[in-house]
Amino acid sequence: MRSFILNAEYATTFGAYWMVYGIIGSFASVFMLAKGYDNMHIGMTLAAANLLAFVMQPFIADRMDRARGIKLIDSSVYMTLAMMLIGAGYFIFAGGSFMLAAAIAAILAVHALLQPLLNSLAFRLSESGTNVNFGIGRAGGSLGFSVIVGVLGTLVEKKGEMSVPVCAEAACALLIALLFLTKHSFRKMKRANDIEIAEHAGGKQAAADSDDDERIDLKAFIRRNKYFFIMNLGISGLLFSNAILSNYMPQIAAGVGGTTEQTGRILSLMALLEMPTMIFISTIKRHFRSRTLVKIASVGFTGKIVVCWLAGSVGVLFTAQAFQLVAFALLMPAMVYYVNEIMSPGEAVKGQSLFTMMFTFATIVASFAGGWILDASGAKVLTFVAALITAAGAAVVFLSIDKVEDHRRLPHD
Repeated sequence: MRSFILNAEYATTFGAYWMVYGIIGSFASVFMLAKGYDNMHIGMTLAAANLLAFVMQPFIADRMDRARGIKLIDSSVYMTLAMMLIGAGYFIFAGGSFMLAAAIAAILAVHALLQPLLNSLAFRLSESGTNVNFGIGRAGGSLGFSVIVGVLGTLVEKKGEMSVPVCAEAACALLIALLFLTKHSFRKMKRANDIEIAEHAGGKQAAADSDDDERIDLKAFIRRNKYFFIMNLGISGLLFSNAILSNYMPQIAAGVGGTTEQTGRILSLMALLEMPTMIFISTIKRHFRSRTLVKIASVGFTGKIVVCWLAGSVGVLFTAQAFQLVAFALLMPAMVYYVNEIMSPGEAVKGQSLFTMMFTFATIVASFAGGWILDASGAKVLTFVAALITAAGAAVVFLSIDKVEDHRRLPHD
């Protein structure tokens, strides 16, 4: 029962987190177009948001490497409060202004910084003596995203673009409430398991202390894990297409005759199809190694963007989302587990953050290039370029991932 409660709370927390992204990220183009920005300005805003997150992520990762479950939860609450405060700018600043664009960039940056904390929280919650399943948690994220983008597409069509910030504030408030609920359950379970935890924590704490003694900065981490870094560069190529489809789906759908409401339904279907894979990731992992799953996901990302490039109707865009079962749905939990398997505890958040940084890096490039390509050549050229970059990323992943663990076994200076 205790395991069910903590897993349910983690899943709903992740659901609220991805609800926030569905609102402020996937509907950023819809909101900004309605506020008078063109595609180039939208791309620059999204790129600025992710560049800010990219710069800040090493600092956040270094601070969080030593954090226990409670500290991660508290930090997540503070960052969500910051999103709510920044979100007030949606209501205050004029459409088309620099200040409104800055507010959008800032809230997206804070949201990106929060992701590695919530990824790592699944493993830090084990300090309570209860196993938390990341796959189920991330499935909760997909469900939350699916629900909100499906509803928001209709809301924007009927009530206008200001539905976006209203829903964003509500989702942030929900996230804070769920974080507090998770914190309460974590403390309660930790107290109930004090004797067992104390016996188990002796050796574990010693190991953690030893890892702390070996903590290294990001540059040293990359030198020590050069093949892991190269592999992540390949993953950034996969995530380029994911960022293009997430940020510019309204324009891509419009290019084949789609509406804002249909865009919401495409994004909703995309997220729903993530759930089966994520829910059963523990079962899948019993049959496949994490690195094999990452390879399969590489093929899935490539197939999906190629079909979107070839799409001549909204129906084909809907069909392309079937690849999500073996693309994003597989990559996210597989990479989180993979990092946790190959990294020492003192490096775990840094490893998660490097993965998140690649996500952010891909989004920076996709945001800026996407806006420029859309204005210059249209959605068809955009998806073609994304297909080429994704295929190249898949090739890098295949060539490097088998060397990661072998390199980590070598002695380091």
